[in-house]
Amino acid sequence: MFEARLDQGVLLKKLLEAMKDLVSDANFECSPQALSLQAMDTSHVALVQMTLRSDGFAHFRCDRNISMGMNLGNMSKCLKCAGNDDIITLKAEDTGDSVTFLFESPNQERHSDFELKLMDIDSEQLGIPDTEYSATVKMPSSEFQRIVKDLSTIGDAVLISVTKDGIKFSTSGDIGSANINVRQNTQVDKPEEATVVDLQEPVSLSFALRYLNSFAKASPLSSQVSLRMSKDLPLVVGYRIVDMGEINFYLAPKVDDDEEMDNTNE
Repeated sequence: MFEARLDQGVLLKKLLEAMKDLVSDANFECSPQALSLQAMDTSHVALVQMTLRSDGFAHFRCDRNISMGMNLGNMSKCLKCAGNDDIITLKAEDTGDSVTFLFESPNQERHSDFELKLMDIDSEQLGIPDTEYSATVKMPSSEFQRIVKDLSTIGDAVLISVTKDGIKFSTSGDIGSANINVRQNTQVDKPEEATVVDLQEPVSLSFALRYLNSFAKASPLSSQVSLRMSKDLPLVVGYRIVDMGEINFYLAPKVDDDEEMDNTNE
C-alpha cells in the first residue's frame, strides 16, 4: 500500500506544470524514504530528476517499493481539478493498476477523487555521479526565468559565461543580438534576492533556450535557482523545494558548428 498526503497540494500542481511539457510519460518511484522521478525528454537532450522526501508529507506510507507509470499530461488534467488550497492525497495498491487522487478543501466541505490508470513504462535509471562543478551560481529564480524568456525573442541558443564578477547571458539571431550581465550581489536584505557565484575556474557554454524556458517553469517552486556548470558536462538547473526535496534539470551543451569546423581543420 502506498499513501501520501500533502497539505500544500498546490506544490504537486506546480511540479507537474514544470515537468509535463518536457516529459510525456514517467515512472514515479515510491519507497519508504521518498517519492522520486527520473526521466529523459523525448529527444534525449534533457533529463529531469525530482525527489520529495517522505518526512515532508503530512502522512506517508509505503509498505514496499513500487513504481507508478503515469502520463504527466493526464496527471496534470486530474490535478487541475484540485483547488490551490486543497489537501491532496495519493493512494495506490502494491499490485494495483491505478492510482487515486483525493482532493479535500481546507474546510472539509468538498471531497473529490480521481482515478488514473497506471502505465507500464520501460525506463532506465541513470546513475548521476556527484560532481565538483567549475562554477555554481545561485540567483533569484524569477530573474533567471525573465532572462531566458527575453533572450528567446532574439535567438535560439544562449551562451552562459561565469566569471568571478558574475554571470553573463548572450544570444544572437536574425534581428540582432543581446547580452545580459548579472553581477554577484550578496549585500541584500533578503537572502532570496542574492546572486552568489562560487567559482573554481571561469566557464562558458552554449545551451538551447527552449529547454531553459521549459526548466524555468519550476520557478514558482523556489525563490532561488542554482546553475552548475563545467566544461563538457551537462548544465544542472536546480530548484530546492523547502522542507520537501528538490527538482533538477540536466541539459547537454550545444556544440557550435563553427567550433566543429575549426577542430576538423586543425
